[in-house]
Amino acid sequence: MEKVRLGTIGSGVIVHSVLNNIKSTDAIALEAVYSRTKDKAESLAETYKAERIYTDINALMSDERVNTVYIATPNLLHYEQAKLALEAGKNVICEKPFVTRLAHAQELRNIARNKGLFLFEAAPTMYLPNFRLLKEKLESIGRIKLVMSNYSQYSSRYDAVLRGEKPNIFNPEFAGGCLMDINFYNVLLNTALFGQPQRAVYYPNIYPGLADTSGVFVMSYEGFTSTNSGAKDTWGINYFTIEGEKGYIYIDEPNGLKSVRVVTKSSDETFNLQPNTDRWHYEIHELTRLMLRDDYETVNSNLDITVENVGIIESARKNAGILFPGD
Repeated sequence: MEKVRLGTIGSGVIVHSVLNNIKSTDAIALEAVYSRTKDKAESLAETYKAERIYTDINALMSDERVNTVYIATPNLLHYEQAKLALEAGKNVICEKPFVTRLAHAQELRNIARNKGLFLFEAAPTMYLPNFRLLKEKLESIGRIKLVMSNYSQYSSRYDAVLRGEKPNIFNPEFAGGCLMDINFYNVLLNTALFGQPQRAVYYPNIYPGLADTSGVFVMSYEGFTSTNSGAKDTWGINYFTIEGEKGYIYIDEPNGLKSVRVVTKSSDETFNLQPNTDRWHYEIHELTRLMLRDDYETVNSNLDITVENVGIIESARKNAGILFPGD
């Protein structure tokens, strides 16, 4: 591929985080913007210098100048919109959580591979330099015995919950909840590092009439257990620790991997290969690099992890009684 020519679907806060980095990344450019609301499309296009706006999604898909579609809409729309884009011959970058059902993830993967298209979940984790460093350092702490993590970020929309409202981010009708948002990063990091667990169980705190606002996700592997807390109704210290027989690794923040501290009996070192604190900077640069190099091997390997992670989360949330439309 010579250049990534992007069309966007969605206009939320995260879209701005991504588009801010596209402006500073060579060989990727914003071509078109889609929104159901014309005013939102015009505002986004003006801010980021897109040439065209659409309020008809099929018109965006028919735009031959767009070769890649970025999807940042409510969770339940991801599958339908990603499928539409792939069938139109577009590469797809889909915000996390990729989709809510394993069958949908597998179907999208099959379409992408059959058509020779790139398909990404836009979760920065696997594209961060500190993630690659972390994988290299695992061996230094010996056989893993315990993994523990926490990601707590009090949501301003939880205040709306307390007022008796039903914001989308906590609404099961929109595939909302803490597991699909905050704790997702803990689970993904486990899946990317250790693969499929033997067993995964979710213990949610469910607000009446809504999905989970916080909870603990337990993943059992051969020889060790990983316990992962996530909350949108509390504040907390955000970390990811891996304890082995020869030492431990402490990661500052599971979403972003700000630094990696490796401690053994003979050493205590902290590493950071990410001088830019914006995690989307690394995600956009790496996704662009992979597409320009036609690196289907790496993209497909990461996509397999994405699909596996969808299945792990789907099974655990259903068993915990959290059901979405279509389940």
